[in-house]
Amino acid sequence: MKIGFFDSGLGGLLVMKSVVKMLPEYDYEFYGDTVNLPYGNKSESEIFELTKRGVEHLFARDCILVIIACNTASAETLRKLQDEFLPQLNTNKRILGVIIPTVEEVVESKIRKVLVVATKRTIESKKYEKEFSKASTIVKITSVATPALVPLIELGELDAAFTELKTTIEANGEVEGVILGCTHYSLLAERLTKSLVLKNIKIFTQDKIIPKKLQHYLEMHPEIKNLLSKDGGRNIFLTDNSSRYDSLLQEFLGGALIGD
Repeated sequence: MKIGFFDSGLGGLLVMKSVVKMLPEYDYEFYGDTVNLPYGNKSESEIFELTKRGVEHLFARDCILVIIACNTASAETLRKLQDEFLPQLNTNKRILGVIIPTVEEVVESKIRKVLVVATKRTIESKKYEKEFSKASTIVKITSVATPALVPLIELGELDAAFTELKTTIEANGEVEGVILGCTHYSLLAERLTKSLVLKNIKIFTQDKIIPKKLQHYLEMHPEIKNLLSKDGGRNIFLTDNSSRYDSLLQEFLGGALIGD
């Protein structure tokens, strides 16, 4: 059985790439709902139905564990999928998100003043605020919606996206850390870190956080780990597989596709 990744676009491929690097022995499936992106301006019911469709696809492709590598879907629909959808299937399959592992990482870092930049729906859900309130009484969080970033990144306009993101961070006062609360934004992380090095701001990106958190999860859940196949297979499915994604796929995956 396989590990599956779901995202509303291509950003989750950055997470999957990092997981594959750390845990290369397993088989992986990726579902990118590129025909319906961005999710950040959709209703909760739309996000749930689209995410459920992607999860069903991944389960049909023999995934026992699915990572919702989309903050908007993690914020809006993950709990409903876990509490209502999974029990109907009467299965041992699991669905995990990316927000709680990110919150855990920030709390462990001892940073107290954090800025979250994410899609409009993620910010409106206040999911990060809710999870921080459970995990820590000392972390002060500021959240800002950056709806222009996903479309810019999906179009390959990385310079414009970086400028937009950097301007947003600098406009929000002194912070010790920034959570890139959308997996797409991870593509800007290295450049952003270099630009903010003198300000000593730590950048939290989910392509760095999720691999080690997943490794720990599998160690704690041998009933899942022991069922995973180890043929080194990788497959990428996009709901809109247009030619314009060819160069973006190579950009996201470091110049080489990991799919078969």
